[in-house]
Amino acid sequence: MSKYTTGELAKLCGITVRTVQYYDSRNILVPSEFSEGGRRLYSEDDLKRMKLICFLRNLGLSIDTIGRLLLEEHPEKVISMLLEEQEKVLTEEISERQERLLLLNDLQSELKNLNHFTVESFNDIAYIMKYKKKLRRMHMHLLMVGFLMEAIEIATLMIWILKGVWWPFIIGIMIAIVLGVLISTYYFKHTIYLCPECHTLFRPGFKEAFFARHTPKTRKLHCTQCGHHGFCIESYWEEEKNVTN
Repeated sequence: MSKYTTGELAKLCGITVRTVQYYDSRNILVPSEFSEGGRRLYSEDDLKRMKLICFLRNLGLSIDTIGRLLLEEHPEKVISMLLEEQEKVLTEEISERQERLLLLNDLQSELKNLNHFTVESFNDIAYIMKYKKKLRRMHMHLLMVGFLMEAIEIATLMIWILKGVWWPFIIGIMIAIVLGVLISTYYFKHTIYLCPECHTLFRPGFKEAFFARHTPKTRKLHCTQCGHHGFCIESYWEEEKNVTN
Protein backbone atom coordinates (compact mmCIF):
# COMPACT_ATOMS: atom_id res chain seq x y z
CA MET A 1 0.00 0.00 0.00
CA SER A 2 1.28 3.41 -0.98
CA LYS A 3 2.55 5.81 1.63
CA TYR A 4 2.74 9.54 1.11
CA THR A 5 4.81 12.18 2.80
CA THR A 6 3.33 15.51 3.78
CA GLY A 7 4.68 17.14 0.62
CA GLU A 8 3.38 14.38 -1.64
CA LEU A 9 -0.06 14.47 -0.04
CA ALA A 10 -0.19 18.25 -0.39
CA LYS A 11 0.75 18.07 -4.07
CA LEU A 12 -1.84 15.37 -4.85
CA CYS A 13 -4.59 17.44 -3.20
CA GLY A 14 -3.49 20.81 -4.57
CA ILE A 15 -2.87 22.39 -1.16
CA THR A 16 0.16 23.59 0.76
CA VAL A 17 2.28 21.61 3.19
CA ARG A 18 1.32 24.08 5.88
CA THR A 19 -2.35 23.29 5.29
CA VAL A 20 -1.71 19.56 5.78
CA GLN A 21 0.17 20.31 8.99
CA TYR A 22 -2.66 22.55 10.15
CA TYR A 23 -5.23 19.80 9.66
CA ASP A 24 -2.98 17.50 11.66
CA SER A 25 -2.80 20.02 14.49
CA ARG A 26 -6.61 20.24 14.49
CA ASN A 27 -6.88 16.41 14.55
CA ILE A 28 -8.87 16.47 11.35
CA LEU A 29 -6.35 14.37 9.44
CA VAL A 30 -3.73 12.68 11.60
CA PRO A 31 -1.05 10.69 9.73
CA SER A 32 -1.43 6.94 9.87
CA GLU A 33 2.18 6.44 10.88
CA PHE A 34 5.58 8.04 11.15
CA SER A 35 8.82 7.03 9.49
CA GLU A 36 11.90 6.08 11.49
CA GLY A 37 13.08 9.64 11.07
CA GLY A 38 9.79 11.00 12.44
CA ARG A 39 8.31 12.10 9.13
CA ARG A 40 4.55 11.96 8.72
CA LEU A 41 3.31 9.22 6.42
CA TYR A 42 -0.19 9.06 4.99
CA SER A 43 -2.05 6.06 3.55
CA GLU A 44 -4.43 5.74 0.61
CA ASP A 45 -7.34 6.13 3.02
CA ASP A 46 -5.72 9.30 4.36
CA LEU A 47 -5.46 10.61 0.81
CA LYS A 48 -9.16 9.94 0.19
CA ARG A 49 -10.01 11.61 3.49
CA MET A 50 -7.91 14.65 2.59
CA LYS A 51 -9.61 14.95 -0.80
CA LEU A 52 -12.97 14.84 0.96
CA ILE A 53 -11.83 17.55 3.37
CA CYS A 54 -10.67 19.74 0.48
CA PHE A 55 -13.95 19.17 -1.32
CA LEU A 56 -15.97 20.20 1.72
CA ARG A 57 -13.76 23.23 2.25
CA ASN A 58 -14.35 24.32 -1.35
CA LEU A 59 -18.08 24.14 -0.65
CA GLY A 60 -17.60 26.67 2.13
CA LEU A 61 -17.82 24.41 5.19
CA SER A 62 -15.76 25.48 8.17
CA ILE A 63 -12.93 23.45 9.69
CA ASP A 64 -14.93 22.87 12.86
CA THR A 65 -17.93 21.61 10.90
CA ILE A 66 -15.78 19.25 8.86
CA GLY A 67 -14.11 17.97 12.03
CA ARG A 68 -17.48 17.18 13.62
CA LEU A 69 -18.71 15.51 10.45
CA LEU A 70 -15.77 13.16 10.25
CA LEU A 71 -16.41 12.05 13.82
CA GLU A 72 -19.94 10.91 12.98
CA GLU A 73 -20.68 7.20 12.80
CA HIS A 74 -22.19 7.62 9.33
CA PRO A 75 -20.69 10.87 8.03
CA GLU A 76 -21.87 10.18 4.47
CA LYS A 77 -25.51 10.72 5.49
CA VAL A 78 -24.77 14.01 7.20
CA ILE A 79 -22.58 15.12 4.30
CA SER A 80 -25.39 14.33 1.86
CA MET A 81 -27.76 16.55 3.86
CA LEU A 82 -25.18 19.31 4.03
CA LEU A 83 -24.60 19.13 0.29
CA GLU A 84 -28.33 19.54 -0.32
CA GLU A 85 -28.40 22.53 2.01
CA GLN A 86 -25.32 24.01 0.41
CA GLU A 87 -26.93 23.56 -3.00
CA LYS A 88 -29.90 25.64 -1.84
CA VAL A 89 -27.60 28.34 -0.51
CA LEU A 90 -25.60 28.50 -3.74
CA THR A 91 -28.78 28.54 -5.81
CA GLU A 92 -30.04 31.52 -3.81
CA GLU A 93 -26.70 33.29 -4.21
CA ILE A 94 -26.79 32.71 -7.97
CA SER A 95 -30.34 34.07 -8.10
CA GLU A 96 -29.32 37.17 -6.13
CA ARG A 97 -26.31 37.77 -8.38
CA GLN A 98 -28.47 37.37 -11.47
CA GLU A 99 -30.87 39.97 -10.09
CA ARG A 100 -27.95 42.30 -9.47
CA LEU A 101 -26.72 41.71 -13.01
CA LEU A 102 -30.17 42.53 -14.42
CA LEU A 103 -30.27 45.64 -12.26
CA LEU A 104 -26.83 46.65 -13.56
CA ASN A 105 -27.94 46.11 -17.16
CA ASP A 106 -31.09 48.16 -16.55
CA LEU A 107 -28.99 50.89 -14.96
CA GLN A 108 -26.69 51.03 -17.99
CA SER A 109 -29.72 51.13 -20.26
CA GLU A 110 -31.31 54.01 -18.35
CA LEU A 111 -28.05 55.97 -18.34
CA LYS A 112 -28.07 55.89 -22.14
CA ASN A 113 -31.42 57.69 -22.11
CA LEU A 114 -29.97 60.67 -20.24
CA ASN A 115 -28.38 63.40 -22.32
CA HIS A 116 -26.22 64.64 -19.47
CA PHE A 117 -25.02 62.43 -16.64
CA THR A 118 -24.91 64.18 -13.27
CA VAL A 119 -25.17 63.27 -9.62
CA GLU A 120 -28.90 64.00 -9.84
CA SER A 121 -29.13 61.33 -12.50
CA PHE A 122 -28.82 58.65 -9.84
CA ASN A 123 -31.95 59.94 -8.12
CA ASP A 124 -33.74 59.95 -11.45
CA ILE A 125 -32.68 56.39 -12.20
CA ALA A 126 -33.58 55.26 -8.68
CA TYR A 127 -37.13 56.49 -9.22
CA ILE A 128 -37.40 54.87 -12.64
CA MET A 129 -36.03 51.56 -11.39
CA LYS A 130 -38.37 51.61 -8.38
CA TYR A 131 -41.44 51.61 -10.60
CA LYS A 132 -40.02 49.66 -13.51
CA LYS A 133 -42.02 46.49 -12.76
CA LYS A 134 -45.26 48.44 -12.41
CA LEU A 135 -44.58 50.22 -15.70
CA ARG A 136 -43.89 46.90 -17.41
CA ARG A 137 -47.10 45.45 -15.95
CA MET A 138 -49.07 48.41 -17.26
CA HIS A 139 -47.58 47.93 -20.71
CA MET A 140 -48.69 44.30 -20.62
CA HIS A 141 -52.23 45.44 -19.82
CA LEU A 142 -52.10 47.81 -22.78
CA LEU A 143 -50.99 45.02 -25.09
CA MET A 144 -53.72 42.67 -23.85
CA VAL A 145 -56.44 45.24 -24.44
CA GLY A 146 -54.91 46.07 -27.81
CA PHE A 147 -55.04 42.41 -28.86
CA LEU A 148 -58.63 42.20 -27.66
CA MET A 149 -59.62 45.24 -29.72
CA GLU A 150 -57.90 43.80 -32.78
CA ALA A 151 -59.61 40.44 -32.29
CA ILE A 152 -63.04 42.08 -32.03
CA GLU A 153 -62.50 44.11 -35.18
CA ILE A 154 -61.21 41.15 -37.21
CA ALA A 155 -63.93 38.76 -35.99
CA THR A 156 -66.80 41.16 -36.73
CA LEU A 157 -65.29 42.11 -40.09
CA MET A 158 -65.11 38.43 -41.08
CA ILE A 159 -68.78 38.02 -40.12
CA TRP A 160 -69.61 40.93 -42.39
CA ILE A 161 -67.54 39.55 -45.28
CA LEU A 162 -68.59 35.90 -44.99
CA LYS A 163 -72.24 36.25 -43.92
CA GLY A 164 -73.10 39.73 -45.09
CA VAL A 165 -74.17 40.81 -41.61
CA TRP A 166 -72.77 44.28 -41.01
CA TRP A 167 -74.19 45.32 -37.64
CA PRO A 168 -71.78 43.19 -35.49
CA PHE A 169 -68.91 45.09 -37.11
CA ILE A 170 -70.45 48.45 -36.16
CA ILE A 171 -70.95 47.26 -32.59
CA GLY A 172 -67.41 45.86 -32.58
CA ILE A 173 -66.01 49.21 -33.71
CA MET A 174 -67.96 51.00 -30.98
CA ILE A 175 -66.65 48.57 -28.37
CA ALA A 176 -63.11 49.04 -29.67
CA ILE A 177 -63.48 52.83 -29.48
CA VAL A 178 -64.74 52.63 -25.90
CA LEU A 179 -61.89 50.29 -24.96
CA GLY A 180 -59.43 52.62 -26.68
CA VAL A 181 -60.65 55.61 -24.71
CA LEU A 182 -60.59 53.68 -21.44
CA ILE A 183 -57.12 52.24 -21.95
CA SER A 184 -55.74 55.61 -23.09
CA THR A 185 -57.18 57.28 -19.99
CA TYR A 186 -55.77 54.51 -17.82
CA TYR A 187 -52.36 54.85 -19.47
CA PHE A 188 -51.99 58.61 -19.14
CA LYS A 189 -53.40 58.51 -15.63
CA HIS A 190 -50.55 56.25 -14.53
CA THR A 191 -47.62 57.70 -16.42
CA ILE A 192 -45.22 60.46 -15.49
CA TYR A 193 -42.22 61.87 -17.33
CA LEU A 194 -38.74 62.79 -16.21
CA CYS A 195 -37.15 65.88 -17.71
CA PRO A 196 -33.47 65.17 -18.56
CA GLU A 197 -32.58 68.84 -18.09
CA CYS A 198 -34.03 69.91 -14.73
CA HIS A 199 -34.65 66.38 -13.37
CA THR A 200 -38.27 67.20 -12.59
CA LEU A 201 -41.09 64.68 -12.69
CA PHE A 202 -44.05 66.17 -14.52
CA ARG A 203 -47.32 65.21 -16.14
CA PRO A 204 -48.05 66.80 -19.51
CA GLY A 205 -51.48 67.61 -20.87
CA PHE A 206 -53.43 64.73 -22.40
CA LYS A 207 -53.51 66.22 -25.88
CA GLU A 208 -49.78 66.91 -26.01
CA ALA A 209 -48.89 63.47 -24.64
CA PHE A 210 -51.34 61.69 -26.98
CA PHE A 211 -49.98 63.25 -30.18
CA ALA A 212 -46.31 63.49 -29.15
CA ARG A 213 -43.59 61.55 -30.92
CA HIS A 214 -42.42 58.67 -28.79
CA THR A 215 -40.17 55.66 -28.45
CA PRO A 216 -40.83 52.59 -26.25
CA LYS A 217 -39.31 54.46 -23.26
CA THR A 218 -39.51 58.17 -24.04
CA ARG A 219 -41.92 60.81 -25.34
CA LYS A 220 -41.11 64.21 -26.84
CA LEU A 221 -42.72 66.74 -24.52
CA HIS A 222 -42.44 70.24 -23.06
CA CYS A 223 -41.27 70.14 -19.45
CA THR A 224 -43.78 72.06 -17.33
CA GLN A 225 -40.98 73.19 -15.01
CA CYS A 226 -38.11 74.42 -17.18
CA GLY A 227 -39.75 74.50 -20.61
CA HIS A 228 -37.28 72.03 -22.16
CA HIS A 229 -38.67 70.43 -25.30
CA GLY A 230 -37.28 67.01 -25.98
CA PHE A 231 -37.57 63.33 -25.30
CA CYS A 232 -38.46 62.74 -21.65
CA ILE A 233 -38.23 59.40 -19.91
CA GLU A 234 -41.46 57.59 -19.15
CA SER A 235 -42.09 56.14 -15.71
CA TYR A 236 -44.98 54.86 -13.62
CA TRP A 237 -46.91 57.34 -11.48
CA GLU A 238 -48.60 56.79 -8.15
CA GLU A 239 -51.08 59.46 -7.23
CA GLU A 240 -49.64 60.17 -3.81
CA LYS A 241 -46.47 61.56 -5.41
CA ASN A 242 -46.14 65.33 -5.56
CA VAL A 243 -45.26 66.36 -9.06
CA THR A 244 -45.36 69.40 -11.30
CA ASN A 245 -48.55 69.63 -13.36
